[in-house]
Amino acid sequence: MNNPTAHPLMLRFMLSERQARRRGRRPAPSNTNRRRGPRPAPSNTNRRRGRRPAPSNTNQGFSLALLALVLALLARTGAAQTPASAADAQQTPGLQRLTLGQAIQRALAQNVTMVVAIEEIRRAEALVKQARASSLPTLNANGIYTHLDAERRSGAFRIAAQDQFTANLALSVPLVVPQRWAQWSHASTNVDVLRATAEDVRRQTAIAVARAYLTVLSQKRTVDVNEHALKTAKAHYDFAHTRLLGGIGNRVDDVRAEQEVATVQTQIETSYAALARAREALGILLGDQGPLDVVDRIDLADSPTLPLALDEAARRRSDIAASKKRLDAAERVRKDSYTDYLPFLIGNVQPFYQSPATTFQPQTGWQAQLLLTIPLYDGGLRYGLADERASVSAEARAQYEALLRQARSDVRIAFDSVKHAEASLAAAVNAARLARDALELASLAYRAGATTNIEVIDAERRTHQADTAVALAEDTARQARIDLLAATGRFP
Repeated sequence: MNNPTAHPLMLRFMLSERQARRRGRRPAPSNTNRRRGPRPAPSNTNRRRGRRPAPSNTNQGFSLALLALVLALLARTGAAQTPASAADAQQTPGLQRLTLGQAIQRALAQNVTMVVAIEEIRRAEALVKQARASSLPTLNANGIYTHLDAERRSGAFRIAAQDQFTANLALSVPLVVPQRWAQWSHASTNVDVLRATAEDVRRQTAIAVARAYLTVLSQKRTVDVNEHALKTAKAHYDFAHTRLLGGIGNRVDDVRAEQEVATVQTQIETSYAALARAREALGILLGDQGPLDVVDRIDLADSPTLPLALDEAARRRSDIAASKKRLDAAERVRKDSYTDYLPFLIGNVQPFYQSPATTFQPQTGWQAQLLLTIPLYDGGLRYGLADERASVSAEARAQYEALLRQARSDVRIAFDSVKHAEASLAAAVNAARLARDALELASLAYRAGATTNIEVIDAERRTHQADTAVALAEDTARQARIDLLAATGRFP
């Protein structure tokens, strides 16, 4: 707000105020007194107490009314020169604003955790191909060139030529390999587990985005509260400073009011720094190259009833589904341990070419083999693997049951949190309304001269604290709603 001394109405007010004070301090002599002689002496009471006649109540009331009119005009002038709202001042040029849905979609596409989860699925699919390869036929081509120091003969028969070339195709077909089939099946099951885990990562990422989104929204609300508190503190300082310049205020009130403006300004700068950090954190979480802003409104789904929420938590939560997949996979591996004791059969077919032919080796031919392997003793390896698989299965079952209990607990805690958060928000809103009423009453009393500005400053601080409490209560209520929806599996 501009300096009130530069306003012409204020200059006229100051002149009128000083003239009124001079008239109240020393009454002008009448014509009758000049004709009849000297002025009458003051009464004995006034002479004993050393008091001057008090200014008239009419002049004092007129001065206060004129002061209120001038301040109202100045307030309108200053308001016209301020930004339209604190939200406009918070906007950084070129800063993109997103809704909650847009933020979640961008995070699911660009967040590093989601990228890693997707790549883990692809790695598991590659492991399936590796496990499947051992159960499928293999075909290899071989070629051998041999040079001897001299040909080999036995009488009239040539056993081996000096230069030889041999080529063959080796085809190996796993006919009965239960161990390899089990490994193939386990690898495919592991892909399903990782897909379920990726869904849980998706859920956790969406929850983290929602919390970061609400943090930005809460910081913007805090900035609004601090901006409003600064306007209130500046208005009070302008009033106190105007009274001082008009000769009816005091320096103590002026300094106190200015100190309150400086205090609120410090809080504003702190809140702007916190807002910048929140925007940067949101940008990092979404995998963006810079800070991001949010819209000022967020719509969340309705909350279910407690019995329905307890039932949905076990059916809809992705972390429980992933844990159940891990348990099923561990049980399957444990049950397939019997395949380690089964025999396996492999067939081999090998056509060949020999140049030059010899007495004992024709130029072309082929051979076939059946290889049966029966595992008899392996040093206890199979027993150790079976014990390990049983332990992994027991661990997975314990984790699944613990997660079910935790999910039900999360639902109950979230319901209580929502109930208390909404009650706290209602109380905070009522407290803020009462604080604003108290500030208005304190300001009226101060402008009427009934109190000092200590009551006004105290009321301003309490109003600021109450508005800040409302902003925090709003954020707590929204966070509680997010926790409830996440606990029941309805978010995202």
